[in-house]
This record gives sequence, C-alpha cells and structure tokens, in this order.
Amino acid sequence: MTRGRFITLEGGEGVGKSTQIRAIAAALAAQGIETVVTREPGGSTGAEAIRTLLMEGQDDRWDARSEALLFAAARADHVARVIRPALERGAWVLCDRFVDSSRAYQGGGGGITDADIMALHGFGSQGLLPDRTFLLIVSADEAARRLAVRDAAGGDRMGSKPPDYQARLAARFAEMAAAESARWRRVDADASATAVTAAIMAELAEWLP
Repeated sequence: MTRGRFITLEGGEGVGKSTQIRAIAAALAAQGIETVVTREPGGSTGAEAIRTLLMEGQDDRWDARSEALLFAAARADHVARVIRPALERGAWVLCDRFVDSSRAYQGGGGGITDADIMALHGFGSQGLLPDRTFLLIVSADEAARRLAVRDAAGGDRMGSKPPDYQARLAARFAEMAAAESARWRRVDADASATAVTAAIMAELAEWLP
C-alpha cells in the first residue's frame, strides 16, 4: 500500500489555517482521497488533554522550556496514535501546526534553540516531518483585524502574546521557509479564501491522481 501524504499549515495567529484545512480536505475528498484532519496541540486523546494545559490560563503560565516539553509530549502521542497509522494505511493527513510551530513559538518567540527542539522531536516523534508545509502569510493589519474578531469570541494564551513576540514569530517562520525551500511553500493569505485554497491545491497537484 502506498504511504499517504503528510501536509501541514503553519503561520502566525489569525492567518486562516483552520479555514484552509477544511477547504483542502473537501477538495481531496472530492477526488476520492481519504483525509484525516487534525491539529496541534491536540489530535489524540492524550494530546488534547495537554492542549488544555497549554492553551488556557495567563500568558505567563508556562515558561518556554515547559511549553516545549509539553508540546513535544502532546506531539509524540499524536504521531503514534493518529498520524503514523493514517499515513501507513494510505490516507493524507492535514495538520493545523506541527513541529515547525514549536520551532517558531518556543524557538523564535521563546529563545529555545532549534537543536533542542528537534532533539525533543527526534526522541518523542522519531523525527517525523511533513511532506509539504504551507506558510500562510498575512499583513500585520489583517492579522490584527482577524485576532480582534477571534478575541471577541474568546481567545487563548497563544493569541494573547505581545506584539514583539508576534514579530519574532513571523521572522522565524520566514527564516525556516527560506532555509528549507524543498518542503515549504509560502502563500499570500491576504487573498480571498478561495484563491488561497487554489494556490495550495496547485502546489499539491504533483501528488494527485
């Protein structure tokens, strides 16, 4: 049986990852491809329990090292129980964030070294990386507008990080995308949702039936 494809969407807060994952899943399903839609932190029973610890409470509830360990633990369970089994049976896995978010948030935002984050990933998740990662990029004004809407509906710890943290986050994502261009694709997410979906699907065309 052919192994499935592992696709992740990354970016700062308010870039529209959830909207795009739903649209991509629908487009793949229309072509007869089994898709598993999941997210991080979370995606499995154990990981969802850790998600509650990570996403609730005050901004300073955890320091960067504690966050990195919690994210790695959640990811290890998620990979073992959901992602690898799906890929092995030939399904496509669409994940809202993965290890690159740890590299950006706890790395670029929190100051943990990339080597330390990837060492945790190597141990916990056996170094699994996506086949393709899409970096959704929005302008600062658009991101602020979307976050204001989201916060009005009830935000979370990550969305409440200060502007200087968000700036470091964006810079780190851009740096990773530039350094690992074979895996990453940059997408202008200021465009309409349908245009963003079309751009992503075009980048997946080589693997489609």
